[in-house]
Amino acid sequence: MSEKKKNIETTDVDILKTEKKMYKSKLVGIISLGCDKNRVDSEIMLTYLRNAGYRFTSDASNADIIIINTCGFIKNARNESMDTINEMSEFRRNPNARCQRLIVTGCMPQKWSGQMREDFPEVDIFLGIDQYPDIVQIIEKSFEKSKKIVKISDQASIPFIKDRMVTTPLHYAYLKIADGCENYCTFCTIPFIRGKYKSQSMENILDEAQSLVENGASELILVAQDISRYGMDKSGKSQLVPLIKKLSKIEGLKRIRLLYCYPEMVTDELIHEIVNNPKVCKYIDIPLQHIANPVLKRMNRRTTHGDIVNLLDKIQSQPVYIGIRTTLMVGFPGETEQDFNELCNFVERYKLMHVGFFAYSKEEGTAAALLPDQVNEDVKRKRLLKLVRIQRKIAQEINNRFVGKTIEVCYEGIDYDRQLFFGRSEYQTPEADTLVFFKSKHPLEIGRYYNVKITKSFGYDLKGEVEEDE
Repeated sequence: MSEKKKNIETTDVDILKTEKKMYKSKLVGIISLGCDKNRVDSEIMLTYLRNAGYRFTSDASNADIIIINTCGFIKNARNESMDTINEMSEFRRNPNARCQRLIVTGCMPQKWSGQMREDFPEVDIFLGIDQYPDIVQIIEKSFEKSKKIVKISDQASIPFIKDRMVTTPLHYAYLKIADGCENYCTFCTIPFIRGKYKSQSMENILDEAQSLVENGASELILVAQDISRYGMDKSGKSQLVPLIKKLSKIEGLKRIRLLYCYPEMVTDELIHEIVNNPKVCKYIDIPLQHIANPVLKRMNRRTTHGDIVNLLDKIQSQPVYIGIRTTLMVGFPGETEQDFNELCNFVERYKLMHVGFFAYSKEEGTAAALLPDQVNEDVKRKRLLKLVRIQRKIAQEINNRFVGKTIEVCYEGIDYDRQLFFGRSEYQTPEADTLVFFKSKHPLEIGRYYNVKITKSFGYDLKGEVEEDE
C-alpha cells in the first residue's frame, strides 16, 4: 500500500513538471498600448517570461497566450484598449484558435478591474501594474486551476530586472527611472492609477543602463511621469543631474535624452548640464499644458505665465540651440477666448521646436470634471486646428535654420517611396518627432551615426546628404 502511494506521488510530480515544460513551450504574443513607460513595463514582462523559457510571436493568431498592456490615461486611449481587447477576445472565443489564455494588464485593470471583469468575460487574467514580477507564476497557476485570476495591488512598486528584453531597435532604449506622480493636475488620472512618486534606486538604473549599452544601445531615453523629480522622494532634492553625470561615464553610450521635465523643476543646474555635457541631447521635453494664468491655476499647475516665459527665455539664450518639445491643451474648463488667444500668441512668440496639441478630455474622478464652464467640443476642435496651423509655419521656420548646416544623424531605415534613407538627430525623439531624410553614396549601417549636410526643408522634416570623409 505504501509503495503504491509512493509511486502515485512520484507520477504526480512528474506530470506537474511536464505540464510546466508545456506551459513554457507555448508562444506568447504581447500588445503594448500607450506611452513609452508602458513599453518598458511590457519589456519587463517579456524578460520574466523569456527567462522562464517562454517563446514569442508577433502574430496574434499564432499565440497560445496573448497579453494586452493597456493605457487608461484619456478616453481615446481607453477606447483603443477596449477595442484591442475585443479584437483579441475573438481568438479566445474561437474554439479553433490557438489562444488558451488572454491576459489584460496595465493602467485599465489597475483602476477599473471590477467593471472590466463584467465587460470582458473572455479574459482569463487581469493584472495590475505591481504584478509583473509574478507573471510567470500567475500564468502557470491559471493553467493548473483553470479559473479567472485578478491580481491588483494599491501599493505599486518599481520592478527591476537586469538584461531587459527591448522591443525597440537595438541602438536605443527607454530607461524608466521612476513611476507614479504627486503633481495632481486636476485633469489627470495618473496619480490615482500609478500612485505616489517612486524613484528607482540609482544603483539599479546604472546597472540596467550598463546592460542596455552592452547589448547595443547607444542612446538611452530617460522616462517617468516626471523625470525632473527623480530622487526627491528619497532625499528631498532632485538627483537627476547626479544621475546624468554617472550615466555619462558609461563607455559606448552616445546620447542621453530627457523626456518629461516639469517646468518648475528645470533648474539652472539642469540647463547647464544639457549645454555642457556632450552626451546629453540638446533637447528637452517640458510639458507646459497652457500659458494663461487662470487656466494654469484651475489645472493646479505649479507655474505661472511669468515662470514659464522666464524659463524659456533662459533656455533660448544659451550659447547652443536647445530643441524644446512640449504639449499644450485647448478647451480646458473655463478657457476663454482671451485665454486661448494668449496661448496662440505664446506659441507664435516662443517658436518651440516640437509641440503636441490635444483637446481636454473630461475624465471621471478628476477635479476638472466637476469644474463649471465645460468647453463645447466644436470650440475645442476649432481651437486645436488653429494652433496646428500656427505651429506648422513655425516648424518650417525652425527647419530652415538647419539648411546648409551639418548635423549628426543616427541612421534608422529606408523610405522606399521617397528612395531615401532616414534617421534622427539629437533633436528628435523616436516615433514622437520628425525625421531627417538623406542620400548616401555608400552603404550604411543601422544604428550608426553619420554627418548629414541639410540641403532642404520639406514639411516638418529635413532632407540632406551624407558628407563624404576627406
